[in-house]
Amino acid sequence: MIRILISLACLSFLAACGSTQLNEAPENMGAFSARVIHVYTDKAKQWPLSRSAEPSQWNAPMENAMETRLRRYEGGQEYDVAVSLEGYMLAPPGIPVVVNPKSVAVVNVFVYDVATETFLAKKEQMEIFEDTTGQSVILGSGHSRTKEEQIAGLSLNIADTIEEWMAKQHAENGWFNKRAGPALAAE
Repeated sequence: MIRILISLACLSFLAACGSTQLNEAPENMGAFSARVIHVYTDKAKQWPLSRSAEPSQWNAPMENAMETRLRRYEGGQEYDVAVSLEGYMLAPPGIPVVVNPKSVAVVNVFVYDVATETFLAKKEQMEIFEDTTGQSVILGSGHSRTKEEQIAGLSLNIADTIEEWMAKQHAENGWFNKRAGPALAAE
């Protein structure tokens, strides 16, 4: 029994250390600069067993997280990013230690290159889970967080996941490589 308690304490400490933060170091995003960031939540479906929440309650937290994460890049080439919340489940209170449901959201992501008028990504679907904290590892987030805190945490994870995915696409596929400027006219 003592080993189990020590293991749970260590697990909760490690989980709390790995939480996503709003002000994490920027990724390598090349010449990326956000022109417009759209967040759509109107048609989001609340899944069974979820805590009750209106799709409109996601607007401000998602917009804040996306703006904070993507507006810090000033690469000089403009891109539009749209995120559509498709569905969500906010973890209800479970049975501590035995059943600890995690909140989850599904989003579709669109990335549009303004200069070339082409989509780099059209409807890339992502499933994002909430972080586990020291409290939620034992009690579950339904006991340790309000629905507003769950939405804010998931919104931050959505922005973080999208930012990391975009950086990976840039590294692997050159999404935001600097384009050659127009040639100067000979005098």
